[in-house]
Amino acid sequence: MAQQAYMTETDNGGSGPEPRGNRLRRLFDRLLGGWRSDPRIWRRGLFVAACAVLLAVIMLLHSRIPNTIGNLGSLTETFLPWLGLLVPVLLVLALVRKSAIALIAVVVPSVVWLNLFGGQLTDKTADGGDLTVATHNVNADNPDPAGTARDVAASGADVLALEELTAEAVPTYEKALASTYRYHSVQGTVGVWSKYPLSDVRDVDLDMGWTRAMRATVTAPAGQVAVYVAHLPSVRVKMEAGFTARQRDRSADFLGEAIAQEPLKNVVLLGDLNGTMNDRALNAVTSQMRSTQGAAGNGFGFSWPASFPMARIDQIMVKGLKPESSWTLPRTGSDHLPIAARVKVATSGS
Repeated sequence: MAQQAYMTETDNGGSGPEPRGNRLRRLFDRLLGGWRSDPRIWRRGLFVAACAVLLAVIMLLHSRIPNTIGNLGSLTETFLPWLGLLVPVLLVLALVRKSAIALIAVVVPSVVWLNLFGGQLTDKTADGGDLTVATHNVNADNPDPAGTARDVAASGADVLALEELTAEAVPTYEKALASTYRYHSVQGTVGVWSKYPLSDVRDVDLDMGWTRAMRATVTAPAGQVAVYVAHLPSVRVKMEAGFTARQRDRSADFLGEAIAQEPLKNVVLLGDLNGTMNDRALNAVTSQMRSTQGAAGNGFGFSWPASFPMARIDQIMVKGLKPESSWTLPRTGSDHLPIAARVKVATSGS
């Protein structure tokens, strides 16, 4: 009876402490009270609402943005996930403006972003796999190539690809990796190190005038795997020309053609492609292979720049192989992060 009397007194405005549920309800009512009593909530914030709809259209139809002016489409697709940061900004503006129509409009880009990238927010890694691969653009100006070699070898990769090798640094990498990898081959500025035998090693023409891609057969215990290592030309953002990527785009077409003609069933591509999986300019490659990060990673796996990764331009892509896990490795002396993946080799009967 005493408990009942106390509650009655409080509900009627007594001096006792107000229950937490009542306090939250009163606060919520105060916040929305001004909205409900203001007829302008449906007339304010039209600009914010328009920006929200425009953002949704850009994300939804990014492939329709033309590349004729400064490769604007490819530039947008390179940093497409980051457009999601504009959603909370628009939400705050809608709340500040007390605009109901803006709040509703902000839902649209939120749904579009989640549809495009929501899968990246879940952990898709799994146990299993019988081949670990890794790739790293070691940076031609790397001040500590020996330390970088030791760091990437510590990943436990069975097959390791390195890009941007200089003639002066190659002996250092060879010496540092010799105890871990019995087999290796360097073609131009790219190389592959393997714990398993290599055969049918050759360079791959990217129409650049010098070698920045190679192919080798790795005879792993689970079966043969065709390993491609590539470093596509760099892209630049220039005020007068926009996103300059013509040479990279042409080299991607040559690489895609080489992979399409590969006779082996199991294929892995390791390298710095200077482009993301969203970039339509890499379609010759991405249309026939899948990213290990997208299939078996946790998060976006951004790899560049190493100081504050904003894009995954270093890629591990597979055809015939089943990705089981994918991850980034700790920073080395390079401006890129190394990345690694564990895959299951498909047998001829699978």
